Amino acid sequence: MAKEMIAMLLAGGQGSRLYALTQKLAKPAVPFGGKYRIIDFPLSNCVNSGIDTVGILTQYQPLVLNEYIGNGQPWDLDRLHGGVHVLPPYQQASGSDWYKGTANAIYQNISFIERYNPKYVIILSGDQICKQDYSDFLRFHKEKGAEFSVAVMEVPWEEAPRFGLMVTDDNDKITEFQEKPKEPKSNLASMGIYIFNWDILRKYLIEDEADPDSENDFGNNIIPNLLRDKRDMYAYRFDGYWKDVGTIPSLWEANMEVLDPEHSGINLFEEGWKIYSRNSGMTGHRIGADAVVENSMITDGCRVSGRVKHSILFAGVKVEPDVEIEDAVIMGGTVIKSGAVVKHCIVAENVVIGQNAVVGAMPTDDENGVATVGSGVHVGDNAKIGPNAMVENNVKDGEEVW
Repeated sequence: MAKEMIAMLLAGGQGSRLYALTQKLAKPAVPFGGKYRIIDFPLSNCVNSGIDTVGILTQYQPLVLNEYIGNGQPWDLDRLHGGVHVLPPYQQASGSDWYKGTANAIYQNISFIERYNPKYVIILSGDQICKQDYSDFLRFHKEKGAEFSVAVMEVPWEEAPRFGLMVTDDNDKITEFQEKPKEPKSNLASMGIYIFNWDILRKYLIEDEADPDSENDFGNNIIPNLLRDKRDMYAYRFDGYWKDVGTIPSLWEANMEVLDPEHSGINLFEEGWKIYSRNSGMTGHRIGADAVVENSMITDGCRVSGRVKHSILFAGVKVEPDVEIEDAVIMGGTVIKSGAVVKHCIVAENVVIGQNAVVGAMPTDDENGVATVGSGVHVGDNAKIGPNAMVENNVKDGEEVW
């Protein structure tokens, strides 16, 4: 039975700019917003948009991601015909195995797409925080009679040179594509979310693979080739919340915006468009008699006896008495021992922060970085982690890391 549209989710990203947070897991598996991982957002968008067939293309450090996705049940993607499928690179008769680029990743899975004989294929990124109705995007694609459509967002003109930009006419038809130009002609930034007619995508993937000089990339190769051939290409303007959380500051900022849904545009408490996740299965959280919690998100299984202000605590975090936490993202299973001060930082999963240790600092005029502690790290008693530090190894008692 043919599907109208299936999704291909690019989730192989190494996330190298997240440093300590992605040493042991792929970027889409990075925890976010108390009880989620980044990949929950595109998967939930698919389900909420009526897409029931998703191929997830993994590559770098896939174990946590594979285990997390499992059979897709938390997102209602455990289907007999369709559902969620993890698609790692595999050795083929031709000898190709590692995904060489975004277009090559889809090319290697043409046979998977053909099993469902879709009319349309939507290509998604596994490393963005975004709530988007893909069915509205498809409606736009059909109304325009498009062969290719890309979701775009207006960005401030001064930031436009950082993005791939779509130049359009008055009817939203794409006339030019600029990749990170010094002199931008448009402020419509590509979100890296595409809808293709499957026959067009298949043709261009095969041609691209046959070109020995191609980087096998959508932005650098496929889109310019579509423009060259004057294909019907349109830009779909998206005006909701979207954030590429590819750097430590952007990941920290997006977590902080969760605490202010009225102003930031990201609402994780919205009943009509739920974000689904594989939850921890832990007990409820407990706030101790002497604890103080202000404007924070405290999730399943937390035990809080200290002071927590404007922070996000993921499942199973333990905060002992006389601890001060402010403007911090503390990922699951972390223990913060008595007297510690933890501010303006991201602390990864299963970290131990020793007694009276100091991690990060509130920003000053010359210090505005986000301190980061990698997963499983033990920070010793009385240790000090500076406001810009990136900690990947254990820190001894009394040691200072800047």
